[in-house]
Amino acid sequence: MAKKEEAKIKCSTFEEQECVIKDITDKINEAKGVQEKAIFAKELQGEVDVLLSCQNYEPTSLDCKNCHFIANLRRQTASLIIKAKELK
Repeated sequence: MAKKEEAKIKCSTFEEQECVIKDITDKINEAKGVQEKAIFAKELQGEVDVLLSCQNYEPTSLDCKNCHFIANLRRQTASLIIKAKELK
């Protein structure tokens, strides 16, 4: 089986947040109900906001563009989980 290659974003803020975000994502995946998932989704939004409001953001940097793209996808995912809780 081939080893999965992960794209590397060269940024200390991203690397730091990535560890925290991965931990929260694992908690969301392990949570049993939508109520519990929504609690972690709100945490995820907070951590994603750190990336989206980065003081060192450079609009011409490919690493920054990729970081914001990933962060926005995660924010949308967290929003969907929170909306699912509201529909329950």
